[in-house]
Amino acid sequence: MRRLDPAEIPSAPDLTFESSLWASGKTHIAGLDEAGRGAWAGPVAAAAVILPPDPEILHHLKGVRDSKQMTPAQRDRWAEIIRVEALAWGVGLAASEEIDALGIVAATRLAMQRALQALNTTPEHLLIDALRLPAIPCPQTAILKGDARSLSIAAASVLAKTSRDALMYQLDACFPGYGFAVHKGYGTLAHRQALARLGVSSQHRLTFAPCRLACAETPPLPLNPDQGASYV
Repeated sequence: MRRLDPAEIPSAPDLTFESSLWASGKTHIAGLDEAGRGAWAGPVAAAAVILPPDPEILHHLKGVRDSKQMTPAQRDRWAEIIRVEALAWGVGLAASEEIDALGIVAATRLAMQRALQALNTTPEHLLIDALRLPAIPCPQTAILKGDARSLSIAAASVLAKTSRDALMYQLDACFPGYGFAVHKGYGTLAHRQALARLGVSSQHRLTFAPCRLACAETPPLPLNPDQGASYV
Protein backbone atom coordinates (compact mmCIF):
# COMPACT_ATOMS: atom_id res chain seq x y z
CA MET A 1 0.00 0.00 0.00
CA ARG A 2 1.12 3.53 -0.71
CA ARG A 3 2.28 5.86 2.04
CA LEU A 4 -0.55 8.15 3.17
CA ASP A 5 0.11 11.88 3.21
CA PRO A 6 -0.92 13.26 6.65
CA ALA A 7 -2.71 16.05 4.80
CA GLU A 8 -5.17 13.44 3.55
CA ILE A 9 -6.37 12.71 7.08
CA PRO A 10 -9.07 15.17 8.21
CA SER A 11 -9.32 16.41 11.78
CA ALA A 12 -12.33 14.11 12.19
CA PRO A 13 -13.87 11.42 9.97
CA ASP A 14 -16.14 12.99 7.36
CA LEU A 15 -18.42 12.07 4.47
CA THR A 16 -16.03 12.70 1.56
CA PHE A 17 -16.16 9.12 0.29
CA GLU A 18 -19.84 8.63 1.09
CA SER A 19 -20.91 11.90 -0.56
CA SER A 20 -19.17 11.03 -3.80
CA LEU A 21 -21.03 7.71 -3.94
CA TRP A 22 -24.34 9.28 -2.94
CA ALA A 23 -23.94 11.77 -5.79
CA SER A 24 -23.54 8.85 -8.20
CA GLY A 25 -26.94 7.52 -7.15
CA LYS A 26 -25.82 4.91 -4.62
CA THR A 27 -27.58 5.42 -1.29
CA HIS A 28 -26.66 2.27 0.67
CA ILE A 29 -22.95 2.61 1.44
CA ALA A 30 -21.59 0.24 4.09
CA GLY A 31 -18.52 1.13 6.12
CA LEU A 32 -16.64 -1.84 7.61
CA ASP A 33 -13.95 -2.15 10.25
CA GLU A 34 -12.61 -4.76 12.65
CA ALA A 35 -11.52 -5.06 16.27
CA GLY A 36 -9.30 -7.61 17.97
CA ARG A 37 -7.06 -8.45 15.04
CA GLY A 38 -3.90 -8.29 17.13
CA ALA A 39 -5.23 -9.87 20.32
CA TRP A 40 -3.91 -13.18 21.65
CA ALA A 41 -7.32 -14.49 22.68
CA GLY A 42 -10.97 -14.20 21.75
CA PRO A 43 -12.55 -13.68 18.35
CA VAL A 44 -11.89 -11.01 15.80
CA ALA A 45 -14.99 -8.83 15.44
CA ALA A 46 -16.18 -6.78 12.49
CA ALA A 47 -19.04 -4.36 12.01
CA ALA A 48 -20.82 -2.95 9.00
CA VAL A 49 -22.71 0.35 9.19
CA ILE A 50 -24.91 1.98 6.55
CA LEU A 51 -25.58 5.63 7.32
CA PRO A 52 -28.54 7.56 5.86
CA PRO A 53 -27.57 9.45 2.67
CA ASP A 54 -27.96 12.82 4.34
CA PRO A 55 -25.11 15.24 5.12
CA GLU A 56 -26.86 16.05 8.40
CA ILE A 57 -25.74 12.70 9.76
CA LEU A 58 -22.30 14.26 10.18
CA HIS A 59 -23.79 16.55 12.84
CA HIS A 60 -25.78 13.77 14.52
CA LEU A 61 -22.59 11.71 14.85
CA LYS A 62 -20.22 14.55 15.62
CA GLY A 63 -17.76 13.08 18.08
CA VAL A 64 -17.51 9.64 16.46
CA ARG A 65 -13.87 8.80 15.87
CA ASP A 66 -11.62 5.83 15.34
CA SER A 67 -12.58 3.72 18.38
CA LYS A 68 -8.95 3.62 19.55
CA GLN A 69 -9.11 7.38 20.10
CA MET A 70 -12.15 7.14 22.39
CA THR A 71 -12.56 6.18 26.03
CA PRO A 72 -14.70 3.13 26.90
CA ALA A 73 -17.48 5.42 28.13
CA GLN A 74 -17.39 7.44 24.91
CA ARG A 75 -17.48 4.28 22.80
CA ASP A 76 -20.46 2.90 24.71
CA ARG A 77 -22.36 6.18 24.41
CA TRP A 78 -21.72 6.57 20.71
CA ALA A 79 -22.45 2.91 19.98
CA GLU A 80 -26.00 3.43 21.22
CA ILE A 81 -26.41 6.54 19.08
CA ILE A 82 -24.94 4.85 15.99
CA ARG A 83 -27.38 1.96 16.28
CA VAL A 84 -30.27 4.44 16.37
CA GLU A 85 -29.05 6.74 13.60
CA ALA A 86 -27.85 4.11 11.12
CA LEU A 87 -30.05 2.82 8.34
CA ALA A 88 -28.61 -0.62 9.05
CA TRP A 89 -25.81 -2.19 11.03
CA GLY A 90 -24.45 -5.67 11.65
CA VAL A 91 -21.71 -7.36 13.63
CA GLY A 92 -19.83 -10.53 12.70
CA LEU A 93 -17.26 -12.65 14.52
CA ALA A 94 -14.61 -15.21 13.66
CA ALA A 95 -13.63 -17.44 16.56
CA SER A 96 -10.10 -18.17 17.74
CA GLU A 97 -10.30 -21.65 16.16
CA GLU A 98 -11.12 -20.06 12.82
CA ILE A 99 -8.24 -17.63 13.19
CA ASP A 100 -5.88 -20.55 13.79
CA ALA A 101 -7.29 -22.50 10.84
CA LEU A 102 -7.52 -19.69 8.30
CA GLY A 103 -5.00 -17.07 9.42
CA ILE A 104 -5.90 -13.70 10.85
CA VAL A 105 -6.42 -11.87 7.53
CA ALA A 106 -8.79 -14.52 6.14
CA ALA A 107 -10.59 -14.72 9.49
CA THR A 108 -10.99 -10.94 9.52
CA ARG A 109 -12.54 -11.11 6.06
CA LEU A 110 -14.85 -13.88 7.30
CA ALA A 111 -15.99 -11.71 10.23
CA MET A 112 -16.67 -8.85 7.80
CA GLN A 113 -18.68 -11.12 5.53
CA ARG A 114 -20.76 -12.17 8.53
CA ALA A 115 -21.28 -8.53 9.49
CA LEU A 116 -22.60 -7.87 5.99
CA GLN A 117 -24.90 -10.89 6.25
CA ALA A 118 -26.29 -9.45 9.48
CA LEU A 119 -27.44 -6.27 7.73
CA ASN A 120 -31.15 -6.00 7.03
CA THR A 121 -30.49 -4.39 3.65
CA THR A 122 -28.08 -4.96 0.76
CA PRO A 123 -25.26 -2.41 0.37
CA GLU A 124 -24.43 -0.98 -3.04
CA HIS A 125 -20.81 -0.16 -2.22
CA LEU A 126 -18.39 -1.05 0.58
CA LEU A 127 -15.90 1.27 2.25
CA ILE A 128 -13.38 -0.87 4.14
CA ASP A 129 -10.51 0.07 6.40
CA ALA A 130 -7.40 -0.99 4.41
CA LEU A 131 -8.84 -4.32 3.26
CA ARG A 132 -10.76 -5.83 0.35
CA LEU A 133 -13.24 -8.71 0.33
CA PRO A 134 -12.58 -10.73 -2.84
CA ALA A 135 -15.44 -13.14 -2.08
CA ILE A 136 -18.05 -10.37 -1.96
CA PRO A 137 -19.43 -9.37 -5.39
CA CYS A 138 -20.05 -5.78 -4.45
CA PRO A 139 -18.09 -2.68 -5.52
CA GLN A 140 -15.72 -1.71 -2.75
CA THR A 141 -13.02 0.74 -1.81
CA ALA A 142 -10.16 -0.04 0.56
CA ILE A 143 -9.23 3.14 2.41
CA LEU A 144 -5.95 3.64 4.24
CA LYS A 145 -6.65 4.96 7.75
CA GLY A 146 -10.31 4.56 6.89
CA ASP A 147 -11.48 4.86 10.48
CA ALA A 148 -9.93 8.35 10.57
CA ARG A 149 -11.26 9.45 7.18
CA SER A 150 -14.72 7.94 6.67
CA LEU A 151 -17.57 8.43 9.13
CA SER A 152 -19.14 5.13 8.08
CA ILE A 153 -15.94 3.24 8.81
CA ALA A 154 -15.41 5.09 12.10
CA ALA A 155 -18.94 4.16 13.16
CA ALA A 156 -18.22 0.53 12.27
CA SER A 157 -15.02 0.63 14.32
CA VAL A 158 -17.02 1.72 17.38
CA LEU A 159 -19.59 -1.07 17.00
CA ALA A 160 -16.91 -3.70 16.37
CA LYS A 161 -14.91 -2.62 19.42
CA THR A 162 -17.85 -2.35 21.84
CA SER A 163 -19.32 -5.66 20.69
CA ARG A 164 -16.02 -7.47 21.13
CA ASP A 165 -15.34 -5.85 24.51
CA ALA A 166 -18.75 -6.98 25.76
CA LEU A 167 -17.94 -10.53 24.68
CA MET A 168 -14.56 -10.46 26.41
CA TYR A 169 -16.36 -9.54 29.64
CA GLN A 170 -18.45 -12.69 29.20
CA LEU A 171 -15.38 -14.80 28.52
CA ASP A 172 -13.75 -13.42 31.67
CA ALA A 173 -16.46 -15.16 33.71
CA CYS A 174 -15.97 -18.40 31.77
CA PHE A 175 -12.19 -18.34 32.08
CA PRO A 176 -11.30 -16.66 35.39
CA GLY A 177 -7.73 -15.68 36.06
CA TYR A 178 -6.75 -14.48 32.60
CA GLY A 179 -8.04 -10.94 33.00
CA PHE A 180 -10.01 -10.90 29.75
CA ALA A 181 -12.33 -8.19 31.09
CA VAL A 182 -9.31 -5.92 31.64
CA HIS A 183 -6.98 -6.44 28.68
CA LYS A 184 -9.62 -7.85 26.26
CA GLY A 185 -7.26 -10.59 25.13
CA TYR A 186 -4.42 -8.30 24.07
CA GLY A 187 -0.77 -8.95 24.85
CA THR A 188 -0.25 -7.15 28.13
CA LEU A 189 2.24 -8.13 30.81
CA ALA A 190 -0.63 -9.37 33.00
CA HIS A 191 -1.87 -11.57 30.16
CA ARG A 192 1.59 -12.99 29.59
CA GLN A 193 1.90 -13.75 33.30
CA ALA A 194 -1.52 -15.45 33.29
CA LEU A 195 -0.42 -17.64 30.38
CA ALA A 196 2.70 -18.64 32.28
CA ARG A 197 0.60 -19.45 35.34
CA LEU A 198 -2.46 -21.09 33.79
CA GLY A 199 -1.44 -22.15 30.31
CA VAL A 200 -3.69 -21.45 27.34
CA SER A 201 -7.48 -21.67 27.25
CA SER A 202 -9.69 -22.76 24.36
CA GLN A 203 -10.15 -19.08 23.53
CA HIS A 204 -6.46 -18.46 22.86
CA ARG A 205 -5.08 -18.23 19.34
CA LEU A 206 -2.64 -21.10 19.31
CA THR A 207 -0.90 -19.97 16.12
CA PHE A 208 0.13 -16.69 17.79
CA ALA A 209 3.66 -17.04 19.15
CA PRO A 210 3.04 -16.30 22.88
CA CYS A 211 0.14 -18.78 22.95
CA ARG A 212 2.02 -21.36 20.92
CA LEU A 213 4.89 -21.25 23.39
CA ALA A 214 2.54 -21.52 26.36
CA CYS A 215 0.66 -24.38 24.70
CA ALA A 216 3.89 -26.33 24.35
CA GLU A 217 4.08 -26.39 28.12
CA THR A 218 0.43 -27.05 29.03
CA PRO A 219 -2.58 -28.23 26.97
CA PRO A 220 -5.50 -25.82 26.39
CA LEU A 221 -8.03 -25.54 29.19
CA PRO A 222 -11.47 -26.71 28.01
CA LEU A 223 -14.56 -24.52 28.09
CA ASN A 224 -16.66 -25.04 31.19
CA PRO A 225 -19.91 -26.55 29.78
CA ASP A 226 -21.91 -24.82 32.50
CA GLN A 227 -20.58 -21.41 31.43
CA GLY A 228 -20.51 -21.79 27.68
CA ALA A 229 -20.14 -18.62 25.64
CA SER A 230 -22.33 -18.80 22.56
CA TYR A 231 -20.94 -16.36 20.03
CA VAL A 232 -20.31 -18.35 16.84
